[in-house]
Amino acid sequence: MTIENNHAVTVIYKLQTIEPNGEKVFVEETNSENPLTYLHGVGMMIPKFEAELAGLAAGDKKEFAIAAEEAYGEVDPNAIAQLPLDMFEEAGVPPVGAILPLSDNAGNQFRAIVVEVTEEAVVADLNHPMAGKTLNFEVEVVATRPATQDELDHGHAHGVDGTSGH
Repeated sequence: MTIENNHAVTVIYKLQTIEPNGEKVFVEETNSENPLTYLHGVGMMIPKFEAELAGLAAGDKKEFAIAAEEAYGEVDPNAIAQLPLDMFEEAGVPPVGAILPLSDNAGNQFRAIVVEVTEEAVVADLNHPMAGKTLNFEVEVVATRPATQDELDHGHAHGVDGTSGH
């Protein structure tokens, strides 16, 4: 069975970024004990990632790169926020490099990285940590199967066999 939209797909992958000099920098990887299972074609994954896996079957392996503009976008120099120090009265002022969990007025969750702390504000970079980076994936397809109605209703896969989760 090959990967199609509305399939629950289980993969093992290794993700690296490709630096401008061509060097690969390790980011993360999964293994057979902790694979990634996702619903294919419902917008959970980077579209180019799904396009690269479409039509593959269990046991297939593939290595591919995704350019920044097709992954998490280029770095937006305007995506910098000056957060007032009084926001941090309870938790304390975070150090440079700290990751801040934030939410916007619509309740969307995102993370920002502290890039500077001044006497007036905490300066946070709102760009995705992978913005501006070319992603290199080494992927092995472990399994693919039609998603259950329950998975389609919930909008996410319930594990390799479709029973874990809810």
